[in-house]
Amino acid sequence: MSWTEGYVYEVDYTAGYFPELSALQTRWALASRGVRTRDLTRPSYLELGFGQGVSLAIHAAACPGSFWGTDFNPAQATTAEELVLASGSEARVLDASFAELAERDDVPQFDMVMLHGIWSWISPENRRVIVEIARKKLKPGGVFYVSYNVTPGWSPTVPLRHLLEVHSARAGTEAAGILNRLDAALDFAEKLGDAGSIYFKAHPRVFERLKKMKEKPRKYLAHELLNEEWHPMPFAQIVEELEPAKLSHATNATLLEQLDGLHLSAEGQALVAGISDVVLRETVRDFLTNAQFRRDYFVRGPRKLPTLVQGELLRAFRVVLAVDPKAISLEVKGSLGTAKLQESIYAPVIEALAAEGARPKSLAELERTAKGVSFGQLVQAVTVLLGKYNLYLVQEEADIERARPRTRALNRHLLDRARTSSDISFLASPVTGTGVAISRLDHLLLIARAEGKQTLTEWVDHAWQLLAVQNQRVMKEGKRLEPEDENKRELLLQAKDLEANRLPVFERLGVV
Repeated sequence: MSWTEGYVYEVDYTAGYFPELSALQTRWALASRGVRTRDLTRPSYLELGFGQGVSLAIHAAACPGSFWGTDFNPAQATTAEELVLASGSEARVLDASFAELAERDDVPQFDMVMLHGIWSWISPENRRVIVEIARKKLKPGGVFYVSYNVTPGWSPTVPLRHLLEVHSARAGTEAAGILNRLDAALDFAEKLGDAGSIYFKAHPRVFERLKKMKEKPRKYLAHELLNEEWHPMPFAQIVEELEPAKLSHATNATLLEQLDGLHLSAEGQALVAGISDVVLRETVRDFLTNAQFRRDYFVRGPRKLPTLVQGELLRAFRVVLAVDPKAISLEVKGSLGTAKLQESIYAPVIEALAAEGARPKSLAELERTAKGVSFGQLVQAVTVLLGKYNLYLVQEEADIERARPRTRALNRHLLDRARTSSDISFLASPVTGTGVAISRLDHLLLIARAEGKQTLTEWVDHAWQLLAVQNQRVMKEGKRLEPEDENKRELLLQAKDLEANRLPVFERLGVV
């Protein structure tokens, strides 16, 4: 077996940022569900399989604590190391497999062990190594985060994935490259459906899924579908596999997934509420929602927070608006479709958040100022607004000030990188300790601003020059604009919108 162990390495993994890996969001998710862990305010933190290292670098720059990460791919480790060095953080970036990491004697114990997009795409032996790392290196009361493909949602699509893998391996050639082999496999599968495949007739949603796959970035699909190892599994299996590390399920890490009212019918909610066993309850819930992907927090020895202590912890959390309050929609999407948010609750909360220049506020403050809203309603509203990315959690002031030099340095590096690449679409916030999504055009306009261009026309001219010299163009409604005047016209519209709406938020978050 080669060093890749069947994992796709010919193309880099996408450079995503994942808020579930944030220690602050982890603390909120667990506290709001009444789960007590060890102190995570300045965690010792290990990320396994960090990909391009965007989450690791942002958290190491923006948050208190000590950070370690490993990835077996040396190209990805190099990118992560560049990001860490740019920020000046002291994160340890390793180019090591999980087995190699497990054998090192210089690795400390951790409060948090986190892995995103790894579990379903590695061998059973590598999963056992991860469990052994957690068993030896995760402290009592520590948090283990894992995301994975889950059945029953993936079950009908397993044969399609097998077809794509077989076609890529047997009808394609190594010389064609993995992305070309993937395109050919997708086209072939679609022809099979058009030829009257009874499988696709029996599973029409799988054929619909195939068509949607063709719209997704090819690098993402290659890593998702063409690894030799690919193991969707039921929730009960991951619980069983993590048991040797003494890990117990604590809560779903996706904040909106914690709210059954968004995803289950009244009958489904009653059914789930009547099940005390966590494995059976989550299994039933996955059937009710046809879950395809889960993000879960496990804890090594979870305890229940006393109600009084839980209330004190939650009231101490601070939050800040992430968007213009006028832009917040009183709707939220769940498995059942779009749900209306109760205006009598959300309007006072949003008004309280927007008061005094939208400065950060604790839940204790919001409880006093959001008139007519109970504390339980406030906690749920904050959870929903966090899940919709209308809000961010806010760090302590001392931690914000310590992070500013590092996030400023990292963001300078990311803006410089954005001149020629759109792969990383985030900047680091010292206020929130997280990544903040930034569009490609906003990146280019912020580069102009950072280089001292003062007027919107100067921003537009500078951004256009960066695009034109690389034969790139503005995309509008999925179409590439070719004439210079059309590109500049669209850039000016984006610049005006940035200045009026997004720039005040970016400044509030310390991103610029």
